[in-house]
Amino acid sequence: MSTISDTSRYWQQWADNVLEGQQLPDAIALEILHSDNESLLPLLQAAYTIRRRFFGRGVWLHVIRSAKSGLCPEDCSYCSQSASASSDITTYPLETVASIVEGAREAQSRQAIRYCIVTSGRMPVEHDLEVICDAVSQIKATMPLQICTSLGMLDAAKVKRLKEAGVDRYNHNLETSAAHYGNICSTHSYEDRLRTARMVKDAGMELCSGGLLGMGESLQDRVELASSLRELDTDSVPLNFLHPRQGTQLENLQPMAAPDALRALAMFRFMLPSKELRIAGGRELILGPLQALGLYPANSIFTKGYLTTDGQGFEEDKRMIESAGFHIAEIVDA
Repeated sequence: MSTISDTSRYWQQWADNVLEGQQLPDAIALEILHSDNESLLPLLQAAYTIRRRFFGRGVWLHVIRSAKSGLCPEDCSYCSQSASASSDITTYPLETVASIVEGAREAQSRQAIRYCIVTSGRMPVEHDLEVICDAVSQIKATMPLQICTSLGMLDAAKVKRLKEAGVDRYNHNLETSAAHYGNICSTHSYEDRLRTARMVKDAGMELCSGGLLGMGESLQDRVELASSLRELDTDSVPLNFLHPRQGTQLENLQPMAAPDALRALAMFRFMLPSKELRIAGGRELILGPLQALGLYPANSIFTKGYLTTDGQGFEEDKRMIESAGFHIAEIVDA
């Protein structure tokens, strides 16, 4: 690839191959991640042709509700809510049904299509499950929002109860490759995560599963994560970028460079062409003024904030989306 025009043709040919039904080889996915900054805009343009085919220029908004914070017994090295972390965060028990439902009304007012109820912890206890199911039932009876929950690991009975309550989608991120997972968590295994993800799919619920990039993994690990998600047939892929938090085991890691994050988004779009690809935690920190470029491969974002960090806010997200020539997608487009 000696010139920009050669580079453009090369990436566009692979985009065309993907749109014709060819599965992107892992070797080409790795080539995307190794590509230089000179190739970045042609790469994003090629990724955009895939995104446009399946999602047009719409951007789906999701709002997270951190319904229970901190006090988690797991030792995930990236997480400020972990038992192994000394981060200065607000901790609180599970919110009430009324608070969770009110959060859904706020999400609807911000043009969200999906409301994501998240709790810390290894697995939901009976009381927590009852509250979540009650809140979801009330939301589904009164609002057009789609509901995603992220409550940790599940068994088949808990999956069934969530589905019967009206949960549309369950989030359980793989986070990284199987090979790298042991470096970031020891209190549960990669296979534990896969088990919950497979139960969700087997029950007929949508699966939201993605990863957290920038945890010291190799580029090959990133490709293997995308390949594992493709094998799972995940419906939605949130990509988080590590925001090194003081008090966590990864607090001294250097944040990812924006071009590397954009290349990763493009690679995941090539690998998972028809799946919802969401720019999640770390978007503002890592992409900064280049956030709008992330919308060329990705078709959704979290707005309003994340679990323990604030975002730039709905109004600023709305301006960013519209000034880049995209639009906020309606619930009927989801």
